[in-house]
This record gives sequence, C-alpha cells and structure tokens, in this order.
Amino acid sequence: MPPASTGKSAKRVLPPMPAVDEAQIDFEAIELLFFAYRDFVSDPDAILANLGMGRAHHRVVYFVCRQPGMMVTDLLDTLQITKQSLARVLKHLIDMGYIRQMAGAKDRRQRRLYPTLAGRELALALSEPQSRRIARAMEALTPEMRQHVKLFLQRMRGRDPNIELPVRDLDESQDL
Repeated sequence: MPPASTGKSAKRVLPPMPAVDEAQIDFEAIELLFFAYRDFVSDPDAILANLGMGRAHHRVVYFVCRQPGMMVTDLLDTLQITKQSLARVLKHLIDMGYIRQMAGAKDRRQRRLYPTLAGRELALALSEPQSRRIARAMEALTPEMRQHVKLFLQRMRGRDPNIELPVRDLDESQDL
C-alpha cells in the first residue's frame, strides 16, 4: 500500500530565466504570428484528421514531394527531428502508400524517398488551401510589398544561437 500523502508536494527547482525588458517585446506581432500560423495549418489539419494523420505526416509528405529522391538524412536535417520519431511517421506513410523508399543507385546504404501518385495528390490537397490563404492575404499588395513579406519570412527562419534547444520528437510537438 502506498504511503499516505502529507499534502505537501516537493518543490521543483526551476531553471533561472534571463532578465527581460517587457517593453522591448512586440506582443502584437507575436500574437499575429500565433494566430496566422494557427489558421494556416487548420485546413490541412482537418484533411489529415480525416485520414488518421497529423502535422508530422504533412511535413514529411510536403518535403518529399518538393524534393523527390531526397535522402532520409536530408529530411532529418530539414525537419530537425530524431531518427526514431521520423521512423514512425515514415513507416506509416510508406505502409499507406504515400511514399516509396528506395536504395540509392550509387550507394545502396542511402535511403531515398519518393512520393507515390497518392502522396503527390495528398501534398497538393494539403498545400492548396494554404496557397489560397496566402494569395488572399497578399492580393492587395504590390509586387514590391510581396517581396518584403517574403524577406520578412526568410529573416524569421533559423534559431537564436544564444538559446540551446533539444532535437524534438514528432510526437512531442504537433507544431513541426
């Protein structure tokens, strides 16, 4: 029989956080990005849910379709995930007939990934509502303004070198 609880829980020691000047944080832009991302992925999420899949499947199918023949190691690098987490999602997509995995022509140890016709159709079905959403958001913009939006998004890429982040598992985060 487990010991009786004393009603006191052990205090966790939290890691120290850096001092931050709240006045320097652009909360409005952060919230706009949060909500834009939420809505941007909502349409593909609905399609994927009907197929018993999630965002991890979307990411894999998307990049394999954009770069047919890519090596598994390149996909791991692109998604910044572990082999173990990719293996589960990739096996599911292969078993369902969306992706083919083939040995490299020159190096048989290489595993190259190709979309099947069904995989390509899935990637297009997931990308189409996102493309429509982008087109609607940019329809009133001049070509120069569109370039500024793309430059902004390019500059948002990459990690802050001052923050050490672990490699994420696809199951730990749906926001890949």
